[in-house]
Amino acid sequence: MAWQWGMAISVAPILNFENGPPAERALQQANCLENFAFINLVLKPDQINGMSQGKLKMGMIGGGRDAFIGKVHRMAAALDGEIGLVCGAFSATPEKSRLSGKDLGLPERRVYGSFQEMIQAEAGLPAGERMDFVSIVTPNHMHFEPARMALEHGFDVVMDKPMTFDLTQALELQKMVERTGLLFCLTHTYTGYPMVKEARQLLAEGRLGRIRKVYVEYPQGWLSTSLEQTHQKQAEWRTDPGRSGMGGCLGDIGTHAANLAEYVTGLRITELCGDIRMVVEGRRLDDDVAILLRFDGGASGVLMATQVAAGEENNIRIRIYGEKGGLEWQQADANTLWVKWLDRPVEMLRTGGPGIASRAAHNTRVPAGHPEGYLEAFANLYRNFAYCLKARKEGISPGPEWMDFPGVGEGVRGMLFIEKAIESGKSREKWIAMDDGDFFRKGSKNQ
Repeated sequence: MAWQWGMAISVAPILNFENGPPAERALQQANCLENFAFINLVLKPDQINGMSQGKLKMGMIGGGRDAFIGKVHRMAAALDGEIGLVCGAFSATPEKSRLSGKDLGLPERRVYGSFQEMIQAEAGLPAGERMDFVSIVTPNHMHFEPARMALEHGFDVVMDKPMTFDLTQALELQKMVERTGLLFCLTHTYTGYPMVKEARQLLAEGRLGRIRKVYVEYPQGWLSTSLEQTHQKQAEWRTDPGRSGMGGCLGDIGTHAANLAEYVTGLRITELCGDIRMVVEGRRLDDDVAILLRFDGGASGVLMATQVAAGEENNIRIRIYGEKGGLEWQQADANTLWVKWLDRPVEMLRTGGPGIASRAAHNTRVPAGHPEGYLEAFANLYRNFAYCLKARKEGISPGPEWMDFPGVGEGVRGMLFIEKAIESGKSREKWIAMDDGDFFRKGSKNQ
């Protein structure tokens, strides 16, 4: 297959924010800088070059001023020059949405006061002008309704995790995605790393033999104190059952760990036994979980997720052991995958290095030795989603590497995991089955 260098540059003016608290100025400047200069130097296969090279038009719900994950989504979507932000309803407060749109350089007529107004208005625009898909980056309790309405109006959806407020909503959303046939991407970021994809392919090929043990952990320390009592926005909603749902740490990072374990191994969690705790006094949702796991195929495992490990940042880590050896990956050294053999020396595989399999290579942008991190992993989800959406528009069958992003099936799995882990934590019968119906076996339509 021949390859070609492609470059896209988008430039917007930098605003000079001279007033307000330092933290507020930094957030406003970051909102502007995210659109300042995305220089994309990407190797693209001939089939992609054969598709329309116009940018897909993205609308966003949530992600306004002071938001964290919205900026990340916008940077990730813009990285490869495949997607451009054209409209948004950035806040439940119309004025804040308007100001956020102004920060991002959007025309006033494409900045909306509510997601209902945005979806209805965009659906009424000519096909060449309206948004192609919507990215939903709101707190958990505001995931389902915008997604439902977008699908009903024919828009494909990208959504931050966890997918919904509860399992009932997740199952309803799954039915809608299957009924409409529209694309749905759930941003489990860590599956976008090249070396995570390398680990998955290595195990799928059976090179380590039958999987026996799985250890996955996600330690954070940022909620070691009652941060939510200081009116810190991110802490407030994540510890509020009315906005986060029944899981705190479980929903925020526990679902990432469970998803990573299932994605890399290709196995399904069938039973779990959970110790679910609220460590910080007065906290209303869990902030520390330890869960024993059983997988189909006979493997067992341990999952740890905590937000009260003082001093920790975001070093999600996974270790998997089979009959012939094991592997280890961690976000702190995301470009390295260690493979440990029973009968020969340890191997170190590197992003962009020799011997890398097809899916890792597809999701690598630069030569070996140039670190690729969180934003690039996030961008891989958006890029693969964009390739699939463009392929559908052009009547081209998407390649398997393009379809490798989390979908609605993974979203249902995440909500089931939260519900069953909490059930186990409260029950005297500690081992709880996750195999409660056929719905989870369907998995993602993208895989």
